[in-house]
Amino acid sequence: MASSHIFKIMFVNQGKVYEIYARKVGQGRLFGFIEVEELVFGERSTVVLDPGEERIKSEFAGVKCTMLPMHSILRIDEVKKQGQAKISALEAGGNIAQFPLSMYQPAGGEPKK
Repeated sequence: MASSHIFKIMFVNQGKVYEIYARKVGQGRLFGFIEVEELVFGERSTVVLDPGEERIKSEFAGVKCTMLPMHSILRIDEVKKQGQAKISALEAGGNIAQFPLSMYQPAGGEPKK
């Protein structure tokens, strides 16, 4: 995979939709997780700061690799150029929806009816 590829990852975290950009995305070493590496943030002028992007940048400061639970991922797109990382509110009734239940059943028996 060429290093020029950029991926846009949208996921839900604590009732908010996060949109981040990374150079590497793959199946995680841990079962049920997506591994996201080499996060990319906009190199803006120091005079003009976007508070939304700065919040994400500080939240992921020093992170080499993050593992996101598969059920929290909304979509992953390969894009030609990087956009602006942001956090937005999860709108009820919008066109983005998270899976409502865990996709894994607990060990030790039949599902409850």
